[in-house]
Amino acid sequence: MIRNLWSPWRMKYLMETPPEGCIFCAYATGGEDVKNLVLLRGRHHYIILNLYPYATAHLMLVSNRHVPTLSQLQSEEMAEAVEMLVKIERAVQAVYRPDGANWGVNLGRCAGAGVEGHVHLHYVPRRLRDTEQPSAADSADLPEPLATTFQRLRSALAAEGAKGRK
Repeated sequence: MIRNLWSPWRMKYLMETPPEGCIFCAYATGGEDVKNLVLLRGRHHYIILNLYPYATAHLMLVSNRHVPTLSQLQSEEMAEAVEMLVKIERAVQAVYRPDGANWGVNLGRCAGAGVEGHVHLHYVPRRLRDTEQPSAADSADLPEPLATTFQRLRSALAAEGAKGRK
């Protein structure tokens, strides 16, 4: 049986002209975090909600530096990345209670990188009720608006940050 998941919100993404330069570099400098869906900033990375998610709470950890691979990150950057990945996992678990998750790094166009040359890690929560891999079907079944997901996760990540300062 074929199941159609309508995702008309993706048409904007498919039809728009890609921005000039690296969008992740533009977001690294800050300034419009709410508009750009930046949830949390560290010293070397930031956490952003994916504008065109495969599932609710599809987040990305993005390096502030424009480097194409994980191996080009310095040890201090890698240490912070791991700390922020743990915050992502805890925050999403607290808010959405997924049954599992996919972590992914797409390096290069042939590997599916939507933004080439700027290393970033995806976190996609999964549920046992998921009937297919939405990324394979180029569709998603999203039960809440991105603005709601943003507010819920921003609060959860702020709470995670407060735990780390105690």
